[in-house]
Amino acid sequence: MKSATPKVLHKVCGRPLVHYPVQAALEAGCGEVVVVVGHGREKVEAYLREAFGDRVKTALQKEQRGTGDAARAGMEAVSPSAERVLLFYGDVPLLEVADVGEVAKKLDTDTTCAIAMAVCTVDEPFGYGRILRDGAGQISEIREHKDLRTDAERAVREINPGIFAASAALFREALAALTPNNAQGEYYLTDIVKYAAERGQRVAGVPSRADVMDGVNDRHQLAEVEERMLARIVKRWRVAGVTVRQGARIDASVTIGQDAIIEAGVVLRGATTIGKGAVVDVGSVLTDVVVDDEAVLKPYTVAQSSTIGKKAQIGPFSHLRPESAIGDDAHVGNFVETKKTTLKKGAKANHLAYLGDGVVGEGANVGAGTIFCNYDGFQKHTTVIEDGAFIGSDSQLVAPVRIGKGAYVATGTTVTRDVPDDALAIARLKQENKEGYASKLKARLKAQKEAAQKK
Repeated sequence: MKSATPKVLHKVCGRPLVHYPVQAALEAGCGEVVVVVGHGREKVEAYLREAFGDRVKTALQKEQRGTGDAARAGMEAVSPSAERVLLFYGDVPLLEVADVGEVAKKLDTDTTCAIAMAVCTVDEPFGYGRILRDGAGQISEIREHKDLRTDAERAVREINPGIFAASAALFREALAALTPNNAQGEYYLTDIVKYAAERGQRVAGVPSRADVMDGVNDRHQLAEVEERMLARIVKRWRVAGVTVRQGARIDASVTIGQDAIIEAGVVLRGATTIGKGAVVDVGSVLTDVVVDDEAVLKPYTVAQSSTIGKKAQIGPFSHLRPESAIGDDAHVGNFVETKKTTLKKGAKANHLAYLGDGVVGEGANVGAGTIFCNYDGFQKHTTVIEDGAFIGSDSQLVAPVRIGKGAYVATGTTVTRDVPDDALAIARLKQENKEGYASKLKARLKAQKEAAQKK
């Protein structure tokens, strides 16, 4: 990956690569999950703790000596009481619970098999390990591409997606017997198949999909896998009754209500939730945002770690910074920025305002160009506007300050003291008109410009 970030922490649709196979294992009902770690183990372990808590533990592969060696390290961390083990790769995000669940189920439905494994037939098998069968059609071996010996073996199109299930005892026994007698000098996990077959133990194939084994080894493959994951996510929401336009990007962790509309160029990230009938218009970017039913986010709204109430209207070109709480039927309009501010039901700030560290009461109106002056260079302070108050355009509210219920702040006022309920606050210099002075002023300024040009 050519990155300081461990490969399995690179993200696909908002989640690290390792998240998807771990989630599949948990959803398949595995009693415990062991992730084998190596490079960047501290970062990987920190993510697994954060995402899954104590449901997942790790095992260290001290040296990178192949998949068989990694599996051995993993088995050392498996509880002695475990009877069966399901084993698959940790960098395959397109794998789903059904893929691993079918392999695990085979051990229950086919009691004659010692190992159940996924199998898949592809048109172009180049680079993949081939599944070889004996004269009776039974699986006898998996031979990696570099170790293929004949043209007949190279022509085999049945390949190994890399999902195995067997008794814990068989895994331990087979893995202990592995040797690095192959082209790469590594311990191959796939050699457990030959080990079982040579001892008369049956290996059963379970039909699977080719893309379950699509791992990631560089940024290009990462992008390719993400596009396929995105297509899967978009299809799921469309089938569930959501309109998703072409070009929208939705993380795997996002939830969307029925009849919502997600327009082109929208990006929904993290723990974002979109309510029923809500509209997220072109170019909006939402990260960890809760949008209630029937809210309308107009084009190019940017919001993070905030909540937007029912039937609220946001945008266009609004910026909701973290801890903004926009109430039901409230409006935040063109070029309005909020931060750690609550707008209660029906409150409006429709144009060109900065509202930081504030509370705006129900039905209050904040005029264009209003600024909450919340920072004194050392601390943040709160501005409170009570219900029904009116803030005229181009006003500055110097926090901490409170505007009372139904109060009126005149246009162009700088408020430095609390305004009582139903009071008018006005702070302006007296206007003075000098008759005939405009032409004199223009002449003087013109002369100054000409003099400057001669220098």
